[in-house]
Amino acid sequence: MGERILEAMTPKKIFSIQLPGVEIPVTDVVIVSWIIMAVIIILALLFTSRLKLVPDKRQAAVEITVEGLYNMVKNQTGHHYAMVAPYIGTILIFLVISNVVSIFNILPDWEYLHRLTGWKLLDHIPTLRILPPTRNVNVTAAMGIMSILAVIIYSVRAKGVIGWIKNFKKPIGLMIPFNILDYIFRPVSLCFRLFGNILGGVIIMELIYIVLPVAIPAALSLYFDLFDGLLQAYVFAILTAMYIGEAIES
Repeated sequence: MGERILEAMTPKKIFSIQLPGVEIPVTDVVIVSWIIMAVIIILALLFTSRLKLVPDKRQAAVEITVEGLYNMVKNQTGHHYAMVAPYIGTILIFLVISNVVSIFNILPDWEYLHRLTGWKLLDHIPTLRILPPTRNVNVTAAMGIMSILAVIIYSVRAKGVIGWIKNFKKPIGLMIPFNILDYIFRPVSLCFRLFGNILGGVIIMELIYIVLPVAIPAALSLYFDLFDGLLQAYVFAILTAMYIGEAIES
């Protein structure tokens, strides 16, 4: 059981990129992230092609979704929402797919079954396990850093460099050290909130798969893999929008 959980937590090396004097391992976390980015690009091209003045059902659904996103961002960033919404929408879509991607697992872990049963035939069947890349702290740390950089960039765009620097003195000069620390603590908070919740869900589902019958994990997956993943993606996106709004509007 412990070995199974450790495997789910640890990135699995798929192949390596050989450069002069250095080897760069490419793990399943990287591969799944690449696949998700490719899916997002393909969907963006499909949904934004052949747009019409009188929208069909597909275009209407996309327009309603985009409008809902813009309204969500507007509530946090005020009249600067049009500038911020594309970034918030991008990270929201990426995190939604990343957090719930494990529901697309369609094959069992053949390597685990081989060790469990000793059947030699299973050793020659490739393993296909799709786990959320956000279970890895490196991914969530990168997302946190990106979001705090977005806070800085949008604040500078809206107020200029001098205006952004003046923000550190608000509401009084004594707050400068604490306002600076916000730029450290906020990405750390975003990183570990997302990482902890997604990794916790992965571990719980691994325990359920090991201990309980087949039908029960499928039902519980609706919460731990789907609902919780969607919730954490929304929380990350809305907090990022709120931080940007505070920096711009203050």
